[in-house]
Amino acid sequence: MRHATITIDQTALTHNLNHVKHRIPATTKILAMVKANAYGHGVEACLPALQQADALGVACFSEAQQLRSLGWNKDIVLIEGVFSENEWQQSLQATCQSIIHHHHQANWALSHVPNVSSPCRTLWLKLNTGMNRLGFEPNELVAVAKPLVAAGYQLILTSHFANADTPLHPSNTQQIDTFNQVLKMLKAQVDANTKASLCNSAGIINFPQCHFDWVRPGIMLYGSTPLEAVSADNLQLKPVMTFSARIMAIHHIAAGSSVGYGSRFVANRPMLKGIVSIGYGDGYPRVVDGSAWVSLHPQKLPSDTNNTAENQSLQAYRCPVIGRVAMDMIAIDLTDVPNPQVGDRISLWGDTLKGAPSVDDIAHSAHTLGYELLCRVTQRPIRKVLTASITE
Repeated sequence: MRHATITIDQTALTHNLNHVKHRIPATTKILAMVKANAYGHGVEACLPALQQADALGVACFSEAQQLRSLGWNKDIVLIEGVFSENEWQQSLQATCQSIIHHHHQANWALSHVPNVSSPCRTLWLKLNTGMNRLGFEPNELVAVAKPLVAAGYQLILTSHFANADTPLHPSNTQQIDTFNQVLKMLKAQVDANTKASLCNSAGIINFPQCHFDWVRPGIMLYGSTPLEAVSADNLQLKPVMTFSARIMAIHHIAAGSSVGYGSRFVANRPMLKGIVSIGYGDGYPRVVDGSAWVSLHPQKLPSDTNNTAENQSLQAYRCPVIGRVAMDMIAIDLTDVPNPQVGDRISLWGDTLKGAPSVDDIAHSAHTLGYELLCRVTQRPIRKVLTASITE
């Protein structure tokens, strides 16, 4: 059997959710983001560990429908809103709350007002504070909000940071000031009970003064860093996904021999090369540079009189990735590993406490972010779930 495997650790996810709780006021609620199939981790695998979240955020209505089919009965928020008037009506039937970020959506909300007891009476009103992606301009908000409140909606003003991962970026202060000004204006001119939500994962960490009524953690729930210069380990986050495979072949190669497509890697010494059953067809990035590495975890040796418990605590070995990543295989340098064996386990990312690289380490080698790598893992690897209680 091919051994490319993705393992999801529910205990780690619960730990990260609790870590968010410890950072925010007791009165602040958590909208846990599970869009893109829980950032590639699998919604079904993650849902048991997110039961203590106050609501879940998704990108589209089909993701919301999946959550309802899996038994999630708390609030769901469509963070891009709905895409048609018909979908607005469907979202009301599924009791999904929605972000409103343009006039068509506001008109649909006014044309089809949910009953007074529906959770859909809460609307998330999107303000463009400087991201310049979605949302109403500050001078539009009062005019948009007044008829919605008159129709019976409770508003949550929301916006999105453009540079929250870089705390000293000047746009952060500008966005916070704009948000606070518009929130004050809405409370004074439209509804004193207007709620607020500004912070994503990076904002939760860098701007505690902006936690307001709701925070919206995403990547930090899954154990990847949302910050430019601080590792997940230093943030006390645990990786939820471990991506692993096994050595399928081992060969000696002579100095001067090339490895892989394009002959990009040339051995500068006699080497021992391992082939691992993983590639970009499984979601490992093809574009990693020469800094990429994996960890090798040797198979346990049979017990004998010299094999004490201390000796059985096996070391993980750091092995560089060599040559180009193929669709189904990668090559690694085993030259400095004592007695490697076909079948030895290889960690691509995760297992950081056991010496493996983090997803952020590999993202750096691929000149991208951990977000992208997690979302791009494919369905081909074997999926395993380490189940746990929802409390630590």
